Amino acid sequence: MTDGVELDLSEGSGPSDPLKIRDLRFLGGLASVGGWRPEVDLPEIAFVGRSNVGKSSLLNRLVRRRAFARVSRTPGRTREINFFAVNEQFVLVDLPGYGYARVSKTQRAEWRPLMERYLTATQQLRGVVMLLDVRRKPSDDDLAMLDFLAEHGIPTLIAVTKTDKLAPTRVEGELERIARELQLDRDQLVGFSAVTGAGRDELAAAIVALLDQPAWSEGSHD
Repeated sequence: MTDGVELDLSEGSGPSDPLKIRDLRFLGGLASVGGWRPEVDLPEIAFVGRSNVGKSSLLNRLVRRRAFARVSRTPGRTREINFFAVNEQFVLVDLPGYGYARVSKTQRAEWRPLMERYLTATQQLRGVVMLLDVRRKPSDDDLAMLDFLAEHGIPTLIAVTKTDKLAPTRVEGELERIARELQLDRDQLVGFSAVTGAGRDELAAAIVALLDQPAWSEGSHD
């Protein structure tokens, strides 16, 4: 057990795993603009998406830990930006979910500058993994986030979740449809199922490739 994170080293990890998790450590949370954040000089990969898109389940599957990101029946519970050191080589950053109706407008107004400041002022940020639900049309919040990431030139991967909810023969067609709607290249999208593990290694390999890149806008931040 490491800082309350349940380790499960045997679950599905094999010699071909592009992202073998040997150590996973919770570093803390950033709750306000200008507040405390971990003082580590490791590359960071951030994850963002709507509150009900399945981000906690995706993160659990990605790092092969059953209780790494707490899965809640009430979306919108994450109120901080949470930082996790992976293998002491990079930091996985879990951003608050957005777009949940029961979260007050005041809270949403507080989260927006927190997230925008993190995304535009973190020199070690290598890229963002944005989650979309394969069954749902991208929301206005999703489109606004994509526009924000594109405007700032932040490298972005799209993880399209819950592919197990569709017949296997439909998945590729839906991924192509989403890519067309968003005017993205198909190779920017990874179909993902936290239930079956489909797409886990593909997403892990894409993240490793991002980590090999220089900071997206190194030296241009405040």
